[in-house]
Amino acid sequence: MRVSFDLDEVLFVAPETHKTEPAPVFPLNRIFKERLRLGTPDVINSLQALGYEVWVYTSSFRSERYIKSLFRCYGVRFDGIVNAARHLKEVQKDNRETLPQKLPNRYRISLHIDDETVICSLGSQYGFKTYQLDAQDDDWKEKIIARAETIKKVEFPDDPA
Repeated sequence: MRVSFDLDEVLFVAPETHKTEPAPVFPLNRIFKERLRLGTPDVINSLQALGYEVWVYTSSFRSERYIKSLFRCYGVRFDGIVNAARHLKEVQKDNRETLPQKLPNRYRISLHIDDETVICSLGSQYGFKTYQLDAQDDDWKEKIIARAETIKKVEFPDDPA
């Protein structure tokens, strides 16, 4: 089963409003200005240890290389990355109708974590499940894993894991 995370305001947060992971060591802290929500490496690695594929699905145009490099500083490797450029190329393509900026089900993602109410509300219309995460929450890891486990039991009832 695949779980995806948005970047801005979900994994990348402001230290003024959220608890954050320590910045990467010099000189990497000069290259990677974003700060990770406290617990980000732990929740991603925990989900992967439980057998989930973990992806990034962002509407930003940050390159895949940049995202991989930044998270490598924290010992995190994603199973897939969809940025705005990939989404436009593979999802929006030549559609005359403007599609939402994220359609996780097009990548067989079972759960998408986002901060935007509009993205989360489109889930039922377009057939994907979401978890809305925005404010500081010390229990976010446990809540996301519980949500993933609930979805897994419904979508994959015969999975022994």
